[in-house]
Parts: sequence; structure tokens; C-alpha cells
Amino acid sequence: MRYKILLATAALGIALTACNNQPQSNPNDVETPVTVQELALGSISKLINTTGTALATYGVELTSETSGYYSLNKNPATGQAYKLGDHVKKGQVIIRFEDREYENGIAIDSKKLSLEIAEQEQNKQKELYEKGGVTLSEMRNTEVRVLSARHDLESAEMNLEKMNVLAPFDGVIVTLPHYTAGSRVASGKPMIGVMSYSKMYMDINMPESAIEYIQLNQPVKITHYTLPGDTIAGVISELSPAISTETRTFKGKITIDNAGLKLRPGMFVKADVVVDQAESTIIIPKDVVLSNRNRKYVFIVEKNTAIVRNITVGLEDENNMQVIDGLRESDNLVIKGFETLRENSRVKVLK
Repeated sequence: MRYKILLATAALGIALTACNNQPQSNPNDVETPVTVQELALGSISKLINTTGTALATYGVELTSETSGYYSLNKNPATGQAYKLGDHVKKGQVIIRFEDREYENGIAIDSKKLSLEIAEQEQNKQKELYEKGGVTLSEMRNTEVRVLSARHDLESAEMNLEKMNVLAPFDGVIVTLPHYTAGSRVASGKPMIGVMSYSKMYMDINMPESAIEYIQLNQPVKITHYTLPGDTIAGVISELSPAISTETRTFKGKITIDNAGLKLRPGMFVKADVVVDQAESTIIIPKDVVLSNRNRKYVFIVEKNTAIVRNITVGLEDENNMQVIDGLRESDNLVIKGFETLRENSRVKVLK
């Protein structure tokens, strides 16, 4: 029995020795596949987000100022009758009313002739007055008749203009109720809606916590889900100093430059107010930043080796953050495969 125990012990010792003599693999010798991004200088902005409805700066709904027989004019730009979406110029006659009885009652030609006669009489009286043929009072009476005749003519012209519905400014037709051509339409009926939305605005309500950041003339980035990739420029144009006791918000207004007419009146849009920004700085994706207590760090690659870099961060937006200290331009930042890396891990950079 003693000899068997000795043999077993010897065999176990040989086996252990053999195992200890075999080479052991070092975890740091295993190459972890990673993807890197060479860092370059960029810009980043600190944003405060809000939403609202974009509205046209100029908009009007016109009604008929007199009754008459309806006639929709032709658009000189298309040769067809005006329709929804047509661009109009200030002063263009969109709709015309016909009513001979109304026009005869205005008697525009008669009032023009009355003014002409009154002016001729005034000139004669001035000549006589200079020669001593009439008194000052007689000469001034002719001035009164001229003024009266001129006022009568101006009133007649204004009444005649009521038969035309004109574009009040350059814009786009947004409403155009249908009336049968030649039908009689009463006064006060809706005729046309015109908007100009190359300049737009939106009312905003900002949380009380943002009052120290939001200021007049700050730039704003306007986006809408129907315009992927497009950002339209705006600016904070008005701010109220008062905080609502019910909502704990304060009001403001954003002016939007919509020169390309990409936004349409009534669109619900997102507004990102740029409250701070940094230019020519290191920008990295937020999702590659690791943290341990108060320490933030990332991995970079040098000579196929993962190196830990502690970083100090600054501004952040939705996807990126500014690195104030810890990284340099042209560092190769690990953006994929960093989750399992350790200091001095061997890596294989994937193309």
C-alpha cells in the first residue's frame, strides 16, 4: 500500500510540473477588433429645445365691401383664373364686382367734370383778384368749391374701388371660396385669404429654469419632420420678463427666415435655441465616453494598443460632446469595440 501511495504522489507531481511548463496565453495578447475615428476640430452648440407652431408674419382675410356680380380675374403670370397657391403682387385685382346701377350712382365722370369747372373758376377769380376786380372773400369762395369738388371725387373713387378685391401685399392665396361667375354676392362675404410667409414667427413658452440662458437675438435652429436634414434659421426677437405663476414659464417670440418657403403656415416645428457654442474644438460622440465615479475616459489606439485617456468635457448636444482636455487632434478614438477593452489591450483596427 505504501508503494502505491508513493507512485501516485510522484505521478501527480509530474503532471503538475508538465502543466506548469506549458505556455499560458496572456489576455492582452488577444487582438480585439475595433473601429476608430481620427479626431478633427469642429464646432458644437449648447441647445435648449422647445416646440411651437410656425405662423405667417403677414396674413389677411378679405371680404366684399359692396354687393355686385362676381367675376374672378385671370392671373397674368399663368393666363388662368386665380386659384389656391397662386403668388400675387401687391395691388393686383383678384376679384371684380360688376354693378352698373351702383357705378351710375357714383357718377364718377360728373364729379371729375365738377372739379374741373371749379378749378377753372378759381383760376379766373385769382386773376380778377390780382387786378382788383373781385374781393378776397369772393376769391376764397372759389377755393372752397374746389376743395368740395375734390373731396366728392375722392369719395367717388374710393366707392368705385370697393368693386375690386386687391392683394394688399405680395403673398400667396391660401383661401378662395367658390362663387359662380356672374352671381350676385352681398357685401361682407369672404372673398380671399392672402399670406406672406417668407418671414414667419412662432410664439414660445420657456421653462423658468431657462431664463438665465435665453436672451434676445440668440440664433435658433428650426426643423420639421417633413424636412429631413434641413435646418431653417431663426432668432429670438421678443422675450417677456414675467414668469407665469400657473405654468412657471415665460413667453417669447422667434422670428424665422423662410426665404425658401420650405415651412408652411401652421406647421408644428421644433426650435433649438443656441445658448452657447464653441468653434475649432475636439468633438466626440457621447456614446463612446465611459465613466467611473467622477472620472470620464475614452480609449484611443496607438501602435495597435488601446490607451486610456481621461477627459474633461464641456458643451453637449443631443449626440456629441466637447472635450476640453485629454485628447488631441488626429488621435485615433475607438468608437466601436471599446466596451471590453482594458488599458494596453491589443487591438485590430477594422477598415
